[in-house]
Amino acid sequence: MMFGIMRNDGVTRRHFFYGSLLAGAIPAAGFGSTPSLARLGYKSPNEKLNIAAIGAGGKGNSDINGCLTENIVAMTDPDEKRAARTFTQFPNVPKYKDFRRMFDKEEKNIDAVLVSCPDHMHGTAAMWAMARKKHVYCQKPLVRTVWEAQELMKGAAKYGVATQMGNQGYSNPGARECCEIIWNGDIGNVTEVHAWTDRPGRYWPQSEAVEPKEAPVPSTLDWEAWQGGSLPRAYSPAYAPHNWRGFPQYGCGAIGDMACHILGTPNMAMRLSETGPVSVECLKKEGIGKYTFPHKTVIRFDFPARGPMPALKLFWHDSLTEMPKFEGVPEGELLGDKDINGSLFMGDKGMVTTGCYGERTRLVPAAKMKEYRGAPTLLTRSPGHYRDWIRACKGGDPACSNFSVSGPFVSWMLLGVIAMKFEGKLEWDQRKMRFTNNKEANKYLKPEFRKGWKFVG
Repeated sequence: MMFGIMRNDGVTRRHFFYGSLLAGAIPAAGFGSTPSLARLGYKSPNEKLNIAAIGAGGKGNSDINGCLTENIVAMTDPDEKRAARTFTQFPNVPKYKDFRRMFDKEEKNIDAVLVSCPDHMHGTAAMWAMARKKHVYCQKPLVRTVWEAQELMKGAAKYGVATQMGNQGYSNPGARECCEIIWNGDIGNVTEVHAWTDRPGRYWPQSEAVEPKEAPVPSTLDWEAWQGGSLPRAYSPAYAPHNWRGFPQYGCGAIGDMACHILGTPNMAMRLSETGPVSVECLKKEGIGKYTFPHKTVIRFDFPARGPMPALKLFWHDSLTEMPKFEGVPEGELLGDKDINGSLFMGDKGMVTTGCYGERTRLVPAAKMKEYRGAPTLLTRSPGHYRDWIRACKGGDPACSNFSVSGPFVSWMLLGVIAMKFEGKLEWDQRKMRFTNNKEANKYLKPEFRKGWKFVG
């Protein structure tokens, strides 16, 4: 049996199942090639980072509060109303509406940057920060297009900064436990994975009924700064402050909101970034909007064999109103609470289910956990997702979801966003990073930028 073969070769097993999680830990030129940490601007663990925030309202607020062990030295948000709570919390911190102006004024005072603005500006903001040798924590889904993901990977390597994507499940001990159960062969060969979410559902409107109607720009909003490098459009309350992710020009729908979390454990456990998929197809679409993503989809990704792991079918189900049902899974066995988010790994010896962030990992049916002794511990446990990044900024180990890890992940995940636009299977060439059977689909791999904006400033 394949897993048995791996058990008899500890070096091979460790290299395949553990090696890529250490990506970036060894200098590109080999051991001994890293220059002085002090010369690179790294700080001692006891010295605080000076952190600036691009996006202070919404998720930006929690990202800032996740880094309160450090100094918060500047903030940018074009929406004064949405950022008001955070601005009040930090009355003496300089505040800006345009991050370009913030860098003009505060660059020398900044060590690291939090990027928590809407998806369409993640890549540009992160690149501007990295080009100035600032460490970057960028919210999921990292970027809106495959091209941007590849550019961020190259940028992080070029500028030598510590990076992290805000998919905190990668730091969850349950996600790592799930990896160890699967890598130990306890459910056999996994050939099918399902992941599901209730987004957009009750969280934001996304359907044929949505029409962005032009309205006067609120006095508290700098609409030009909010749009950033995206193609200009008239302001509509349908876009900002809350529902932008349902519109392709600004967000990535439910995939951008939740797949980085829910598919994080499958990506890590099944080593999906090793090869990327060979094809992606939107099998089901309901509520197809003129302006938004469909209200509900089922998307299938097909992955080839990866080392000892066989070919895999992965299914993404969104906008669910109740827990999904699968043959062989007893009622009530899947994990879920007030939010319907989770995943199921189906092996030829058994099944494992996890919650949204890989939490509460357990065998299916649950009765099997009573006699389960657990898999050997292969992966270190994280100190927490923000702390993991902060430690990397100060010269510690690379963060667990640094751009060399999260970039390849989102590069295949975002293919699902493109698949929603087409009928039939899209065949993917991972080496060339192109679709081979649909030239039109390739147009969505890279965004359009409006005049006056550069991806790297």
